[in-house]
Amino acid sequence: MARLAQTAGLTDIQQEILSTVRDFVDKEIIPVATELEHRDEYPQQIVDGLKELGLFGLMIPEEYGGLGESLLTYALCVEEIARGWMSVSGIINTHFIVAYMLKQHGTQEQKDHFLPRMAAGDIRGAFSMSEPGLGSDVSAITSKAVKDGDEYVLNGQKMWLTNGGTSSLVAVLVRSDEGHPEGTAPHKSMTTFLIEKEPGFGEVRPGLTIPGKIEKMGYKGVDTTELIMDGLRLPADRVLGGVTGRGFYQMMDGVEVGRVNVAARGCGVAQRAFELGVQYAQQRHTFGKPIAQHQAIQFKLAEMATKVEAAHAMMVNAARKKDSGERNDLEAGMAKYLASEYCKEVVEDAFRIHGGYGFSKEYEIERLYREAPMLLIGEGTAEIQKMIIGRRLLEEYRFQG
Repeated sequence: MARLAQTAGLTDIQQEILSTVRDFVDKEIIPVATELEHRDEYPQQIVDGLKELGLFGLMIPEEYGGLGESLLTYALCVEEIARGWMSVSGIINTHFIVAYMLKQHGTQEQKDHFLPRMAAGDIRGAFSMSEPGLGSDVSAITSKAVKDGDEYVLNGQKMWLTNGGTSSLVAVLVRSDEGHPEGTAPHKSMTTFLIEKEPGFGEVRPGLTIPGKIEKMGYKGVDTTELIMDGLRLPADRVLGGVTGRGFYQMMDGVEVGRVNVAARGCGVAQRAFELGVQYAQQRHTFGKPIAQHQAIQFKLAEMATKVEAAHAMMVNAARKKDSGERNDLEAGMAKYLASEYCKEVVEDAFRIHGGYGFSKEYEIERLYREAPMLLIGEGTAEIQKMIIGRRLLEEYRFQG
């Protein structure tokens, strides 16, 4: 197991961080994950432990109280955490997307106001693009912000908000036609607003309601909600970056980080599924010997390990590309697509190795089997990733005839 998904070229600091996270996962997450997941219980004690480790400030610059680490370090930490319980990695993912967007696009006042408290874990972030009738068509957003003096009034309904209840800061993408004449391309008339709120459900500030949790097949523990804005008033200084019309580009930049994160989650879940499969195959006996000695099972294990290794390599490449300052939408799309598909396949093979016991809630693979499908959808479906990949390939390999 230790030979799979190794990463060359890490610094001593990176290795120390990963070792600390791995120990935390083995001791504090894996032993309780299945029980908490079956109860759909928010893992407060685990989150408090991550806060003590400083993980909420992992990618936030040192000048704001964070650790100032790279996307690669963050992705490798997410991989370890998802190996323990994918829902926990979801709790920190949206937090870091918002922190990244603030770091890259926020005004100095916004950075000074939010980032130190986000680094300490005192403010938890969430972000929202999707709406009930939206799907993958971000240009069809109907939620709207209208200028009213020195404020904006926001109305609309958002959907699939990870950490919607537990967060205290939400980055929300809405339409803002102010300054954008009729006929402007939809993606050029969108703005990201920073909404501060109280954690919890119900009316969390005047004009803003977070209904109860959406019941899900998997990905439990973490709260997934709607967000309803009804006359929500925000000052102009809560426009991310201080200028309207840039929200789509800001969100897409954040989603690239999110896609690397989802790829890392797929790698982590696949690793755990392989671990469970290879362990069970050596313990379970049929026809007088461990099933691991049957060629059919060995073939499965070989395919599973190869997929774990390939997905990890692509995820690392995408993270390093982003860290270099280069455009990485092609690499992030490929990594997210491959890792999520391979994760589903590795989990299913581990499930098959377990036989009838895989269907029992007593075995951890049952939980992984319900968690893996979320990765096929989160941060863009496989079809969306293929569109991104295809378009970028045509840009790179443009025919010059």
